[in-house]
Amino acid sequence: MSEAEKQGINGKFLYYAFIAGGNQILQNQAELNRINVFPVDDKDTGTNFASTVRWVIDTIKPHKSYKATVNNIADAALMGARGNSGVIFAQFLHGLNLETQNKPIITLPDFAESVKKSIPYMYEAVANPVEGTMLTVIKDWADFLTSKKEAIHDFRNVMIDSFAVLEKSLAETTLKLKVLKKTGFVDAGAKGFVLFIKGIIGFIKNRDIRNLKVESQETISLVHSEDMKYEEIKHRFCTEAIIKNLAINKSELQETLSTSGDSVVVAGSESICRIHVHTSQPAELFHRLKDIGTITYQKVDDMVRQQETITKRKWNIALVTDSTCDLSQELIDLYQINVVPINLNFGDNHYLDKLTIQPDQFYDLLETNAEFPKTSQINEQTFTSLYSHLASHYDAIIALHLTGQFSGTYANSVKAGERIQKEFSKPVHVIDSKNLSGALGLLVLKAAKGIEAGEPVESIVRSIKSDVLNAKIFVSVRDLKYMIKGGRVSRPKGFIASALGLNPVISMDENGKSVLFGKTFSQQSSLKNIYTHIEKISRGRTIWNYILLHAHNPEGAHKAEDKMLEITGKKPVSVVDISPVIGMHAGIGTIGISLLFDN
Repeated sequence: MSEAEKQGINGKFLYYAFIAGGNQILQNQAELNRINVFPVDDKDTGTNFASTVRWVIDTIKPHKSYKATVNNIADAALMGARGNSGVIFAQFLHGLNLETQNKPIITLPDFAESVKKSIPYMYEAVANPVEGTMLTVIKDWADFLTSKKEAIHDFRNVMIDSFAVLEKSLAETTLKLKVLKKTGFVDAGAKGFVLFIKGIIGFIKNRDIRNLKVESQETISLVHSEDMKYEEIKHRFCTEAIIKNLAINKSELQETLSTSGDSVVVAGSESICRIHVHTSQPAELFHRLKDIGTITYQKVDDMVRQQETITKRKWNIALVTDSTCDLSQELIDLYQINVVPINLNFGDNHYLDKLTIQPDQFYDLLETNAEFPKTSQINEQTFTSLYSHLASHYDAIIALHLTGQFSGTYANSVKAGERIQKEFSKPVHVIDSKNLSGALGLLVLKAAKGIEAGEPVESIVRSIKSDVLNAKIFVSVRDLKYMIKGGRVSRPKGFIASALGLNPVISMDENGKSVLFGKTFSQQSSLKNIYTHIEKISRGRTIWNYILLHAHNPEGAHKAEDKMLEITGKKPVSVVDISPVIGMHAGIGTIGISLLFDN
């Protein structure tokens, strides 16, 4: 470290120091996951902290100005923050940026002052600050830097000396929190920050940029004890979002979030902020949030399913599908099925199908919103993250998706599966159902039954691929206007059909394309045609199971259930209000029947 740098640092130094600190978190994320018991023992602090710093590292570029660099780091951290620890760390960096003067080089006194002034930003971001966490450790570190700023002007020595303070404060977290005292662990988020500073100090000592390589995003296999006791999860979903142009202040936003759950953190400003909250009802929360700002990003993790994956796996094969799979939540939970949501947008507001928007909220928006919703496929990175997590705990993965003719979701899942299969040397089978909704649900259920029975993964995959042609769906559309708005039917054809009062019946062909199965002048007539056709194709065949589907039409579904009971002699395995991303085209009032025949 040069004489000038001992007294102050520039932007390039900060850039490389951040990479060095981030590498320590990336290298130790498995250990941070292992000791994560607060605020929820979902074992993801390391993963989330690592994801946050990796986003920053991948986003920013070297700049000679300290102010420009800290600004870029803070902005990137806010956009890429994940988890409780990641959002708190992002808010610390946000405060650091706001309290840094516009200078190309910052001296030790100025640096210490900006760190000290960033502490209130961090505490204000947390609805219920708890001591004995990373909040305390960062505050103790800031106090030490401030105490030395006038006496010593050597940045290198002060940073090195500060590590002893960090280690002492970290060790004391075990004594300050009951849950940590019980386990003997230190706070995982606090340890993440200590590791970050450790990496920076290492860089200060050797200054070897050539060996400063960004650690690869290696696969993480969590180390855990099978008899480790996990605390019961109070709120199921770890929920995050980026909201722009708040109509209320941050304190009011915190109050709103606190009424929906706990572990509330709000980072950023009224112009753009990132929220974190653990809640049991994410859809209800986001239905309220849409009126106080523009929701540009959402992420929801099912902490119950994550915990089951780590310590309560029922079987050694993981099952994955997407949110177009219409199956009851009871069956999804029973068979520990991982459901990945399709992205849905109403104007500038972003939602996650079935997670942050349910049919009740969706159809309300569909009727009142001037803009027709749009959907986007699940990207490859989302599948890669999920498959990496599952491959750390399961022997194999089976994924079934909506027809590849409708979305790139299947193709992205295939790419991610190939990558994870290569990295983990574990089979990842991705299947195109050539169907959707209840037909996809029945195929997923059939796979789940095979997993439950202990069948080999290859046998299950062969069976499901064979069953694809045995899955049928027939949908009676009550109102064509939704298909016209969504572009599934051209406006001229739709206008003529609507004028004639036609009610189409939609099905799927063997290639996974939608086909017009029939058309009548009333939904009652179209359903009668469906029942007649089902009776015809069922002769000499056994219906393995069936699902009744409706778009906010429980009364119609009940009548269909009575008729199908008469035809099949058994009740449906599920009666489901269809996924919003399907309902946006089928429209309110739609009734559908999905069947799966035995081979």
